[in-house]
Amino acid sequence: MDPTPEDREAIGHLVTAVRHADGVDAWSEAVLLDLATPTGHGRHLVVRADDGSLAAWAHVDTADPDDVVVELGVAPGARRHGVATSLARALLADPAVRPGQARVWAHGERPGSAELAAALGLDRDRELWMMRRPADAGPLPAQRPVEGVTISPLRVGEDEPDVVAVNARAFAWHPEQGAMTVDDVRRREQEPWFDAEGFLLAREDATGDLLGFHWTKVHPEGARDGGPVGEVYVVGVDPGAQGRGLGGALTLAGLHHLAGRGHDEVILYVEADNAAAVATYRRLAFAVDATDVSFRLPDVTSAPSGGDDDAGR
Repeated sequence: MDPTPEDREAIGHLVTAVRHADGVDAWSEAVLLDLATPTGHGRHLVVRADDGSLAAWAHVDTADPDDVVVELGVAPGARRHGVATSLARALLADPAVRPGQARVWAHGERPGSAELAAALGLDRDRELWMMRRPADAGPLPAQRPVEGVTISPLRVGEDEPDVVAVNARAFAWHPEQGAMTVDDVRRREQEPWFDAEGFLLAREDATGDLLGFHWTKVHPEGARDGGPVGEVYVVGVDPGAQGRGLGGALTLAGLHHLAGRGHDEVILYVEADNAAAVATYRRLAFAVDATDVSFRLPDVTSAPSGGDDDAGR
């Protein structure tokens, strides 16, 4: 369906209700941006209660037919009534949601999400950790200058193509981040949280080439006390510039920027199997605070025959 303005308003209320009930967003930033864009590419499915109120919403991202991504959530008052199961089964019956090429995100890995994934026979595919550096973690290490490199803020309207090029090389392995476009950057520049001063670029002094960047973000809520919280939004280093300490220097530069704005509590998201990045963040007093899990619809055509069927576990 193509959401009407009334649908979009109702979905916005649902998103807020789920966030407050669970303490975590059930939908990613990319999905919420797609919802807010009239020309968004996502497909939507809503479930309404008998009184007409919105009971559930699912977003299906079919931009990459070989990696269809589903995110869904149920209103707190409509849970434990089979709504999520019915919605998920309807989605899995969609021809676009093909076995082996579709996955479902469970943000925060709530108990109900794990139960639903098990009932549907979905396989655990990826883990994304949200790590948090508490406000009382102590002073940050001193910043680390890199010889021959200057770190300075983004020049809006000029630097975006360079950022996207470096991002594509740095995250060529990442199914979401590596696909970022100039339009994606400019779309986020229109968001209330965007701050060019907190988008830090590292350039080679001799050539002016962009070597890496640290894009910070501030959420209006999310800190332990309910106030604003900073985020290490994206840190990317060109593979050709690795080994010079740029990742650490950019991370610290961004953390110092956030601290200078009064945001000592900071979160970030990192792939659980990225051992090097996790070790770096642990040294900076970050600890795992929540887990997002991607469950994949198994490719039954390639599954071995015989044995016990675990789809109902």
